Amino acid sequence: MASPNPRHSATAPNPDSHILKGSDGWIQGYNAQAAVDGDHQVIVAIGVSNQASDAVHLLPMLERIQANSGRLPEALIADAGYCSTANLETCEAMGLAAYISTSRQQHGQRPRPSRGRAPRDLDARGRMSRKLRSKAGQAIYALRKTIVEPVFAQIKGARGLDRFRLRGLEKVDGEWALMATTQ
Repeated sequence: MASPNPRHSATAPNPDSHILKGSDGWIQGYNAQAAVDGDHQVIVAIGVSNQASDAVHLLPMLERIQANSGRLPEALIADAGYCSTANLETCEAMGLAAYISTSRQQHGQRPRPSRGRAPRDLDARGRMSRKLRSKAGQAIYALRKTIVEPVFAQIKGARGLDRFRLRGLEKVDGEWALMATTQ
């Protein structure tokens, strides 16, 4: 499939939306984010933008989590879309127990476990990759499927929000906030 022309990334009825890569191909829309508490499946922070990359949203989401709950999470689990060297280094500098996938994996495929001592010259991505390949890292990362994925499935499937009904970033942000609050 050919990549869409970025000059045609906004439509007249919805000028704030952009063309984004979705699970079924290219879509005209927004990128909705949610941070979910692992103990209660409560959404603790949200965000919506017209930027396709998830990576640019990690640090603002951490700021929203802290503003809403008064503290940073004990651990952070995020998929490969949030992986960037800057994000990994920032999480390390904050002392945050982060588990951010460094690459997309085939469904049901597990990474090879890490063995032996870690090389001293590993960069942030290498350290995260090694951490995720440990048995403990695999077990913690697997929790993502039971924490955040069910929330998005409930919102999309059971509650029918498979697309935003309003137009414009400000209105879509309000629609996402209402959906998250009532979740």
